[in-house]
Amino acid sequence: MERKVSVIGAGFVGTMTAQRIVEKNLADVALIDIVEGLPQGKALDIMQSAPIEGFVGRITGSNDFADTAHSDIVVFTAGFPRTPGMRRDELALKNGGIVASVVKEIARHAPDCIIIMVTNPLDVMTNLAWRTSGFPAHRVMGMGGILDTARYRAFLAEELNVPPSDIEAIVLGSHGDTMVPADIRTTVGGVPVGQRIERVRLNAIIERTKQGGAEIVGLLKSGSAWHAPSSSVVAMVEAILADSKRLLPVSAHLTGQYGIEDIYIGVPVKLGAAGVEEIQEITLSGEELDGLRRSAEAVRGTLKKIKL
Repeated sequence: MERKVSVIGAGFVGTMTAQRIVEKNLADVALIDIVEGLPQGKALDIMQSAPIEGFVGRITGSNDFADTAHSDIVVFTAGFPRTPGMRRDELALKNGGIVASVVKEIARHAPDCIIIMVTNPLDVMTNLAWRTSGFPAHRVMGMGGILDTARYRAFLAEELNVPPSDIEAIVLGSHGDTMVPADIRTTVGGVPVGQRIERVRLNAIIERTKQGGAEIVGLLKSGSAWHAPSSSVVAMVEAILADSKRLLPVSAHLTGQYGIEDIYIGVPVKLGAAGVEEIQEITLSGEELDGLRRSAEAVRGTLKKIKL
């Protein structure tokens, strides 16, 4: 295939992302990890499923960042996972050094690529990747909003016993405790969600969405989510490679939109071949707008703590 996606990190999220990309025949994949043999073995295993699954994309494993060369997209999943009880600022300090060093390698070997950040804390690491890469902001973005929205829709569908496809919603803000569901955009079969679920119960669902990743970490005891995160990443990869102009919530660089300056935070964007092609400013309530701005300031505060 002419298109290429490199996935940095051969853990659960990275491996599942690579598998979904080749199974959908979106691109050839280079799976990169510093652990000798790990990406090679996983890539070989996925490749051997091609005769059964019927995909034609190629997947290779490597320990050399030079193999990201000529990538259209680089998906960054490497880093330490969140452990039970770990604060996001603690995780930021652990993963900041990894992101900074590897992004420099990406910029050197794949200077024309689009970077999709998945490593947590998502918005903080996306800001760091942009600053380190020197890329224009539209070519660096983070995955979080799609995942948060998917979790919210899944929980609402479960509560109402309807298909998730009947739920329309969008979650803005930081991928974490300060995320902001947009009530006016949340409907069930076109009906505002407030007419179907009592406010107290809806607030409980929103809180569960905010703790969606932590809930899974607590259940697994070791490791974190990978099925829904990889689906979220691949939705972005597909939109970019197909130049579909899909409107998706991603962590993007704001330059005054929503009254927020010079920070990456989750907002709805038009996603296409150039990356983030347009930031959409949707109508928010005063409370939601305040929440989005607080979320941005929380990201800014954590970013300041990283000294590299």
